[in-house]
Amino acid sequence: MTAAAVRLQGLCLHYTLQGAGRAGERIDVLRGVDLDIAAGQTVAIVGPSGSGKTSLLLLLSGLERPAAGEVLLAGQALGALASDGLADLRRSRIGIIFQSFHLLPSLSALDNVALPLQMAGQRDAHARAKALLQRVGLGARLQQLPATLSGGEQQRVAIARALVHRPQLLLADEPTGNLDDATGETIRDLLFEMNREFATTLVLVTHDMAFARRCSRVLRLHDGLLHETTGADAVPA
Repeated sequence: MTAAAVRLQGLCLHYTLQGAGRAGERIDVLRGVDLDIAAGQTVAIVGPSGSGKTSLLLLLSGLERPAAGEVLLAGQALGALASDGLADLRRSRIGIIFQSFHLLPSLSALDNVALPLQMAGQRDAHARAKALLQRVGLGARLQQLPATLSGGEQQRVAIARALVHRPQLLLADEPTGNLDDATGETIRDLLFEMNREFATTLVLVTHDMAFARRCSRVLRLHDGLLHETTGADAVPA
């Protein structure tokens, strides 16, 4: 049997409150979450603010460790990897898109996209970065610094950077949350276009239900558990 692209087994996450009043109180963010995602699927995670959606993406990327349970990517258990191994995994198999872009301000669009490949020792980093920036419509903006680009252009640079190493898994945390409606729609179209072209498994967190319903699956995170859902049941507020 082929391993799922993503498998969560009994995933638990909690934290303890600090400060006066509720100090020491334990908050359970995830309570034994199980989930399989097939290769190439598009999955939206919705739910109330503070329900743990971003924390779930951090666990999927190995940027945070669960209190219990396991995350497996194509059969590889993240819990078995040390920090260096997780960093290597992210460089080779995971792409991450943040709401606030996280571009390096002193680097051009081209250098921002080429950086992950350069860190992996790829000699053709700039050629591959240039080709992908042209693919997302920024061929004329290669040498621009992030501060000189619009929000939509910066997010397209961020998408190119996340995809330049052809990751198996693309994680997107509110990728259109800081954009106007028209620009956001352009970015949404681009994400699904890239999903089809590169066959990358897409897992995104969003409050935008029109965006979520374009995915092949919609999962609602509530009270520490994931529920497969459609229609009105998926409303995240």
